[in-house]
Amino acid sequence: MKQIEEIKKEFLQEIETVDSTEKLEQLRIKYLGRKGSVQSLMPHLKDLSKEDRPKFGEKVNILKTTITDKLQERSYFLIEKEEEKQLQEEVVDISLPGKKRFSGRKHIINQTLDDMIDGLVEMGFSVQYGPDIDNDFYNFEALNFPPDHPARDMQDTFYLSPDMLLRTHTSNVQIRVMEKHKPPIRIIAPGNVYRNETITARSHVFFHQVEALYIDKNVTFVELLSTMDDYLKRLFDCDIEMRYRPSYFPFVEPGIEVDIRCLTCKGRGCGLCKQTGWLEIAGAGLVHPEVLKNGAIDPEEYTGFAWGMGVERVAMIKHGIRDIRMFTENNTRFLKQFSGVSC
Repeated sequence: MKQIEEIKKEFLQEIETVDSTEKLEQLRIKYLGRKGSVQSLMPHLKDLSKEDRPKFGEKVNILKTTITDKLQERSYFLIEKEEEKQLQEEVVDISLPGKKRFSGRKHIINQTLDDMIDGLVEMGFSVQYGPDIDNDFYNFEALNFPPDHPARDMQDTFYLSPDMLLRTHTSNVQIRVMEKHKPPIRIIAPGNVYRNETITARSHVFFHQVEALYIDKNVTFVELLSTMDDYLKRLFDCDIEMRYRPSYFPFVEPGIEVDIRCLTCKGRGCGLCKQTGWLEIAGAGLVHPEVLKNGAIDPEEYTGFAWGMGVERVAMIKHGIRDIRMFTENNTRFLKQFSGVSC
């Protein structure tokens, strides 16, 4: 019991001289640590009688509580003292301007995607979404890609299993919509797409696409051309020059590729357009009769058109960006610099 009182007396003297939180922690370890003064009392229990052991244990617990409370009390005092010292040492110049805060904004891809969707919604198209992970039927076979069709080589695919894959285009939405809805159908399908390609300044393994589909009675090629012409002028907000070239896509017949005169060099030739003066903007055509059949629509009664357009490509053209990799590098200096392209 005498030793307990000595430890308490020694602790109360020492804690009054502690002037920092670091020294306070050292004092705590000295008295309450595994090899501390309080713990050194415990071996004496075996030397006491059964009657004295409870009294001794109670005294030790009281000592622990006293030390703990005093440590906590001293800690509050020292922290408050250190904060007061810090405030006295800090000099605040009230004439300095405040720190500028920058508000968040949409990524340039999301801005471009919103513009593309808004333009088509204004023209009467509804928005439909489909899964990023799909089966071979909806991504290929129903769109007139038989298993041995050479056109499958045009799109290097990420397969998750023999039948499941990451979609290579948002065209996988077409058949789903045809199965659930009868014509007239006028929809767009925006979303992510994935292709197993070498990453370069003009291609990436994942990007974004907007697909448009219109099916009704007596839909003609002229309607496709006039709709695209009106839409692209809305999208780029200027009078652009366009051209159409014959091309092949399994899900349309006939198929075309749509080019616009380069907005960066005005057709004179630059790195963005590979010195041609033209930039490919979309693939399009009339919906293939086999695709209509696969969607349970009679091709003798209905026709339609479809096109697919890359969001990154549109953003690159509108803003004169020459490297698609910039969109995914999260460089804030790059993301803050966009301004409209004048025509």
